[in-house]
Amino acid sequence: MPKTAEPTTATIPGPATPYQGDIARYWNNEARPVNLRLGDVDGLYHHHYGIGAVDESALAQPHDSDREAKLIAELHRLESAQTDLLLDHLGNIGPDDLLVDAGCGRGGSMVMAHQRFGCSVEGVTLSTKQADFANQRAQELSIDKSVRAHVCNMLDMPFGNGQAAASWNNESSMYVDLHDLFAEHARVLAPGGRYVTITGCWNPVYGQPSKWVSQINAHFECNIHSRREYLRAMADNRLVPQTITDLTAATLPYWELRATSSLTTGIEEAFLNSYKDGSFQYLLIAADRV
Repeated sequence: MPKTAEPTTATIPGPATPYQGDIARYWNNEARPVNLRLGDVDGLYHHHYGIGAVDESALAQPHDSDREAKLIAELHRLESAQTDLLLDHLGNIGPDDLLVDAGCGRGGSMVMAHQRFGCSVEGVTLSTKQADFANQRAQELSIDKSVRAHVCNMLDMPFGNGQAAASWNNESSMYVDLHDLFAEHARVLAPGGRYVTITGCWNPVYGQPSKWVSQINAHFECNIHSRREYLRAMADNRLVPQTITDLTAATLPYWELRATSSLTTGIEEAFLNSYKDGSFQYLLIAADRV
């Protein structure tokens, strides 16, 4: 049996604002069944949502005793499909490269990246609890020499200039100022390196954040940015978009299925309504560092 990972020091990494301290405490206290039970399906613990059509043949009938277990497995398949799509856009990654997951959560995306590319993957999170969990999973999988989570601020990452071949934010960029975030990614990325984000953003065509977007902000204690803000901040920080994909239609099946599960958190209606009325979008943006 692998030895138990040594817990990291339970401090809030600096430089930190009072808000970042609040976010660290939020995620240190988080233990939602929707994140943990989905991860229990195969040991990949994500902190994001899913994309793709629901495989109805994988679900039992509504009154069957095993329907809930099959529904949870299907939700997890969709969230892993989301990570696969992000990894598809990282470009030509080799085993000697370094990847950086900014806002790594419990480490599911890092594990999938290492399994695909065979390279080193370093993650950062404000949450001591999440970093300990991710590092423990890496030890259990015997990949801890290649996959590691750090307790630190994604605006001040512990990597050298130009050290990373690729980096990403998977539904974590709404917790920081985008100009500061993209300046840091541009610093750690090698010239020609690839940055990818999958994120929810409010649609500037709608005019302002809708009441549904405001509910999502309040639920997660975050600050959702507009699509326009992402593109402007990238342009100001040497990140040139190569692909912009609207995944809104692709994520609706996940939310419609989740709303029928026992794992609802009360925020499902806000996501469904904001996606359907056009005030909220789910985007993938892949950009090259120039």
